[in-house]
Amino acid sequence: MTQNQQAIYDARTLGTGKMLTLGLQHMFAMFGATVLVPVITGLSMSATLLFAGLGTLIFHLLTKMKVPAFLGSSFAFLGGYATVATMGEAQGLSLTESLPYACIGVFCSGILYFILAGLFAAFGAKKVMRFFPPVVTGPIIIAIGLTLSGSAINNCNQNWWIAILAVVIIIICNIWGKKMIKIVPILLGVLGSYIVAACFGMCDFSPVKSAAWIGLPFQWENTAFHVFANPNWGLIVSAIIAIVPISIATMMEHIGDICAISSTTGENYLEDPGLHRTLMGDGLATMMASLFGAPANTTYGENTGVLNITKVFDPRVVRIAACFSIILSFCPKFSALISCMPAATIGGVSLVLYGMISAVGIRNIVENRVDFTKSRNVIVMALILVLAIGIKYGANDAVSLGFTSLSGLAVAALVGVILNAILPGKDYEFGDNPSADKSVDFEVNPSLRK
Repeated sequence: MTQNQQAIYDARTLGTGKMLTLGLQHMFAMFGATVLVPVITGLSMSATLLFAGLGTLIFHLLTKMKVPAFLGSSFAFLGGYATVATMGEAQGLSLTESLPYACIGVFCSGILYFILAGLFAAFGAKKVMRFFPPVVTGPIIIAIGLTLSGSAINNCNQNWWIAILAVVIIIICNIWGKKMIKIVPILLGVLGSYIVAACFGMCDFSPVKSAAWIGLPFQWENTAFHVFANPNWGLIVSAIIAIVPISIATMMEHIGDICAISSTTGENYLEDPGLHRTLMGDGLATMMASLFGAPANTTYGENTGVLNITKVFDPRVVRIAACFSIILSFCPKFSALISCMPAATIGGVSLVLYGMISAVGIRNIVENRVDFTKSRNVIVMALILVLAIGIKYGANDAVSLGFTSLSGLAVAALVGVILNAILPGKDYEFGDNPSADKSVDFEVNPSLRK
């Protein structure tokens, strides 16, 4: 009997009450990070919770109900949403009107998951991953965090004391916390800072009073479908070009997560149900969420940490958490309460999250021992970083191609992949160093991974 089979057997002896409790714990583990993405971007909170739950169930269906993974909001696309929002603003569109265009770009990113899954099934991981080595994915991930840093500082400027409080709580919980406290530092940082801000009268709760207890999780005008009632084709193309290259990093994140879950449970999910199935599950969940105005989905490191602590690996527990998330999405009053969070709280939490995204990129480079004595590696990394950050904070915030514009991240990703493919001296082999292969992971608690 394998470790995972033993865990499932043990879970069946727990009874309904304990299973429900474990499911709630998984929901709260993902909660702090998942709800932060719509708060930062302006996407629908209720839709985010709905499609985190539905996306998780779809993922489980496509992976033969074997992988105990929860899918929550991806932070990697934050730069893409911000870029498209800026493009829309330049064309006279509001944030609400611009975000559905970004969702179309995210939908197309989900299609790439299926393409990569097909390539894995046809050619194997080693041949495909040669085009996405750490010298490309690492700098792209570093650039994602750095290009987002400006928005974090702007939010912190609203009230630095509240922002600092959020940062301090996160650090204390993450470094010195035990068990569940160590799993949910982001959630605790948000709650602590939010409560203090509310006590000092910094929050307006009138939207909470007016919100209904029960309602639909999304509105038609916030969906990607609404764009095609009167489409701006130039902005659609621009959104796709700006966002799709980001999926290079998120697909590597996905592979790292599946490796980590395999390590935690003692099962090789890369072979059974297979990486092609997990990629399809993640991609389909992202595509469905984006169509209805929710953020892109990704497998969540926080929930892997819960698996590590509880030693209960039954995927049914994660599916229970998904059902709780779906139920909660039908409560507009709850979404309104989250939306009243002060900007300074968002800023403080974002300082940590964006910095950790960049740190993940550095970790990816270090653990894979990228050889920077080779000029080709220096050139690839240098151009990715300078293009991504330089274009983002340049005068125009994008590169104009006449019919469309490319964000800094899009240009950097494309240049990095192309340069790596044509320059001689490629030496990365996926699978030679399993520990390093799973180092691409936008998780909140790296210390919890085995």
